Amino acid sequence: MARKLSGVVTSDKQDKTIVVTVTRRETHPIYGKSFLVSKKFAAHDEKNEAKIGDKVIIAESKPISRNKSFVLESITERGHEIVEIAKTEVEKEVEAKLAEKAEKTAAKKAEEEAVIARSETTKQSSNKPGSPRSARDDKESDK
Repeated sequence: MARKLSGVVTSDKQDKTIVVTVTRRETHPIYGKSFLVSKKFAAHDEKNEAKIGDKVIIAESKPISRNKSFVLESITERGHEIVEIAKTEVEKEVEAKLAEKAEKTAAKKAEEEAVIARSETTKQSSNKPGSPRSARDDKESDK
């Protein structure tokens, strides 16, 4: 009697081949804690009908290739490949707050750059010959 396993298709990129992840629950022999153990099997899918996320049953068969010893027997449940999830009101509010915060930080940074630019222009204008500051600087440099 051939071994039958049920699992979820994790890859269907190869031609006529699917990768099925079979998950089982085991209990630790000493501590008694239960945990999940998963293993991947390559299975032959002649018609390329299984897609990612489908729950399938695979049956053991003679080796088809180096890694394939299972054949797709049936698809028990169709999966959802790519599901677009609508944003909730909370997510929209969070995004709005983040955008507002980013605008504030950008405005603050622009204001700081303007202050720095103003201070640089005042330094340049105060170092003109004949200004009191430049005369004081000249006396200090002579010492």
